[in-house]
Amino acid sequence: MSRCIKQTAVHLTQESTLDLVMYEEIANTTLDLLAEFLESLSDDGMCPEDFDVYLSSGVLTVNIGGDFGTYVINKQTPNRQIWLSSPKSGPKRYDYVNGRWIYSHTGEDMNELLSKEFSETLQQDIDFSQLDYSIQS
Repeated sequence: MSRCIKQTAVHLTQESTLDLVMYEEIANTTLDLLAEFLESLSDDGMCPEDFDVYLSSGVLTVNIGGDFGTYVINKQTPNRQIWLSSPKSGPKRYDYVNGRWIYSHTGEDMNELLSKEFSETLQQDIDFSQLDYSIQS
């Protein structure tokens, strides 16, 4: 079984190669949409009072508030990846594959992880799956 996982990881990495211009556009769209979505959670009163979302220079910082910790989601241009540091599950590196950011070690979609962790932390159903990071021509 671990052999299949390793083969999948290599396959995903090979498919996720983007040219620099396309990567920048998709990564910036991703961070913008995530920031907007997270800010809307705060606006809807779904978050602790000290919840804070900050996006600057390709780095999205989300302080959940209380003792929950901080998420950092950032562009990693040389690798054409999005890196996510979670206070719950630790660091992950995502490749863009078929319109989704995928963690090559498990095949998990970044939106799935965020949905699960934010739902657990905020004790309500938070669904990131509606976010579409693909670029419309």
